[in-house]
Amino acid sequence: MSRSEINLPTPDGAARAFTFTPAGAGPWPGVIFIMDAPAIRPALFDMCERIAAHGYYVILPDMFWRAGPYAPIDIAAVFKDEAARRTTLGPLMASTDPDKAMRDIGACLDYLAAQPQVKGHMVGITGYCMGGGLALRAAGLFPNRVAAAAAFHGGRLATDAPDSPHLLAPKIKARILVAGADGDAGFPPEQADRLRAALDAAGVDNEVTIYAGARHGYAPADMPVYNHEASERHFRDLFALLDGVFKAG
Repeated sequence: MSRSEINLPTPDGAARAFTFTPAGAGPWPGVIFIMDAPAIRPALFDMCERIAAHGYYVILPDMFWRAGPYAPIDIAAVFKDEAARRTTLGPLMASTDPDKAMRDIGACLDYLAAQPQVKGHMVGITGYCMGGGLALRAAGLFPNRVAAAAAFHGGRLATDAPDSPHLLAPKIKARILVAGADGDAGFPPEQADRLRAALDAAGVDNEVTIYAGARHGYAPADMPVYNHEASERHFRDLFALLDGVFKAG
């Protein structure tokens, strides 16, 4: 498995991104990995490497590239102090929005389509925290390119907002997996029910669940709320989704 840093051409400029290529001979199905709010860091590299080792060509775009270069975030320190969290993460999160993020994801799709190591034009996408909503949004806005989409400990996926991701359900053709966190105020059971109902009504093949005992941010190993059991379950569920779409038959 190899990792490379690339300059990803986007409509807004060159974005920092990373690619992870499995060992051996390809081509392999492509997967876009959408980061959580604590930004690019080694824990995400580890997750992408594990997905690549399972047989997928992975691209990890830096969704905060418009903010310019930034130092790796001290996760433990930031999450101990609300003021530090606002000071550190606030400017980074303010550098993007759903429209900018979709342009970046569109650029990832174009990049993957141009790579001889990537098999076919349909891809999978997996997102975490803020990336969960972006993964669902991408499934709705790029229905002819996204065949599988997963959202883990995502928030605000089915709200009353006019741009809530669940409203895109009628446009989605992908198989969908959403795994929330128990007791997560950003994705309570009523939102899970609303999202599931919207996907069901649209005829979307979906699984919407909440991992009992896990908290928001359970998947990356460097998070203070990391839950090993839930994180391992997330990998099993993600691989079942991807393999069912890209390796079945």
